[in-house]
Amino acid sequence: MKNLMEITCPCCEAKLKVDIVTEAVITYEEKKKPAPIEDFAKAVQNLKGEAAKREAAFQKSFAATKNQGEVLNKKFDELLKQAKADPHQGPPKKPFEFD
Repeated sequence: MKNLMEITCPCCEAKLKVDIVTEAVITYEEKKKPAPIEDFAKAVQNLKGEAAKREAAFQKSFAATKNQGEVLNKKFDELLKQAKADPHQGPPKKPFEFD
């Protein structure tokens, strides 16, 4: 039929065929859903693998946070040395001081 327009719903991705003249939905086709889990042993193994990934990410973040104070202290000491080495430089100018 020439008077039918096929539209895809932006929310549920269903396909609708709408009659242009009457502005009525003629057919409605839902988006096909993925098949349920077939192999429970495989699904359990995937879940265990994800737990290990989360634990590794947590340990990495924890180690970075643990060393953060030491890194900041070293950066501060280095910048303090630079400031003492050149006392005439002074603090950087503020934007309104350039006028």
